[in-house]
Amino acid sequence: MSKETVQPGKYVSISYIIRDQEGNVVEQHDLPIGFVYGSDTELIGGMDKAIVGKAAGEEVEVKLPPQDAFGEHDPELTFTDDLDNVPPQFRHVGAEVQMQNEAGESKTFFIAKIEDGKVTIDGNHPLAGKTLTVQVKILDVRDAKPGEDRTSGIHSVQAPGSTSIN
Repeated sequence: MSKETVQPGKYVSISYIIRDQEGNVVEQHDLPIGFVYGSDTELIGGMDKAIVGKAAGEEVEVKLPPQDAFGEHDPELTFTDDLDNVPPQFRHVGAEVQMQNEAGESKTFFIAKIEDGKVTIDGNHPLAGKTLTVQVKILDVRDAKPGEDRTSGIHSVQAPGSTSIN
């Protein structure tokens, strides 16, 4: 009997480590993260591509340019305002702020810098614009069971020292 490999529709369980260009660990999941490959996974695109065709027990390491990780840094998502216009609970670097546009769409921004009475607010992912190295270990691959059509693990990265405020 051959080993199951990662393919669309298969339930996959992984653990992973993401490092920045200096080799610093920016995210690590040792506990299994399970999902159905090809469904509504929240893995970064380059990680998805790196594990296809792999079997349980295999490990893969891939260097991801920004466009395959968290995207390029978009300067249009960064703006500066007077600190007085920001509620006190958000007046620290790393604070997360949910903002909504005219169409009712929400996006998380974070306080990137406070200087000279001004605050810089950034809607880019904290790792946007960065080349990352991802180490993925395939823990399990099997046929998906009914109802396993969404991720059972959560993939999120917060800015170092940030707090989540919804």
